[in-house]
Amino acid sequence: MTFSVSNYLLSNNVQLGASYPVGQASTKIFAEGCEAVAKYIGASPEEVVLGPSTTQLFRNLSLSLFEYITPDSEIIVSKLDHEANIASWVQLAEWRKCTLKWWDSPDKTNPHLDCDRLRSLMTPKTRLVACTHTSNILGTINDVKAIAKTVHEVPGALLCVDAVAYAPHRAIDVKDWGVDFYSFSWYKVYGPHIASLYASKSAQKHMHTLGHFFKPTDTLENLLGLAAANYELTASVPEVCKYLQGVPWKEISKHEEKCQAILIDYLLSKPEGYQIYGEPTADRSKRVPVISFTVQGRSSREVVEAIEAKSNFGCRWGAFYSNRLVEEVCGLDPVDGIVRVSLVHYNTGKLSNPARYSIVSCTDTQNRGRDTWICRGAG
Repeated sequence: MTFSVSNYLLSNNVQLGASYPVGQASTKIFAEGCEAVAKYIGASPEEVVLGPSTTQLFRNLSLSLFEYITPDSEIIVSKLDHEANIASWVQLAEWRKCTLKWWDSPDKTNPHLDCDRLRSLMTPKTRLVACTHTSNILGTINDVKAIAKTVHEVPGALLCVDAVAYAPHRAIDVKDWGVDFYSFSWYKVYGPHIASLYASKSAQKHMHTLGHFFKPTDTLENLLGLAAANYELTASVPEVCKYLQGVPWKEISKHEEKCQAILIDYLLSKPEGYQIYGEPTADRSKRVPVISFTVQGRSSREVVEAIEAKSNFGCRWGAFYSNRLVEEVCGLDPVDGIVRVSLVHYNTGKLSNPARYSIVSCTDTQNRGRDTWICRGAG
């Protein structure tokens, strides 16, 4: 991946579309990046656009739907989402003076996106539903195929899915799921700091172009791109996809299940002291290894600082831009939030020396195999 970036900058760093050889090479490299994204998610190149972040791409998408969302429309937004897939829709509803409905859950510690609950919110005026495939706090896998089917019970209703926390852990097939819009960031899947958005051809018919008036509107790139995709990072995406194509996702999920079981089983063994948020199980059919918890009598910041004082294990505290979920659904302080441990397929787990440590040893193969630890002193 690094070579792809440096090679582009050293040999092909010119504007796209020129007829001279370097210009042609640059245009070809960019096109190959877009094609790699499309192939990876099961779409066509005309249905993908790259940009600086998922947050920015959703903002662009919301602007393109300005005319489709009328004052008598209804927008349904999940409270279990990262703010990236909330703020744009809240703003659009405010601008268009239309109805905004919140899709939430009564369960404070293990909230779910329930299709029956969604159906109770929908009416013939529903035009957009926004939700997450996997919450970056809860780690719970939502059935987006079932959600898409529910949304499409209303003619013209569209589904927008944030997959930033899902993409590092499972394969993606947007056509099979039937989603209308789907976005994630490539740095989450071991690539460059760039994001991609999928919009089906049928959904694109409802979008107004943000591009120049003289540009065609037959591709998502022309509709939303705004020359915002970093060329050298786009050049590296095919190499990332090549790596991901060699990842046996079924085996990866089994491996992640074993790793997350070490931490989850430990937390469950201490019911008086720890509270897990999300599915309280390591079952890979229900969750990915994004594991969040609080410790009774300790702030989340205090727990992480105690871990860092004795270890270089990488975990964090806070709300992680899911402030509405943390505060309004889970009932927690939106600043202190939760302790979050995120594992991926290059982590390995083993029970540590109980005389010295409490939870898990993780070996990061991208960090020269160095062992890191969650220590007893963490609380």
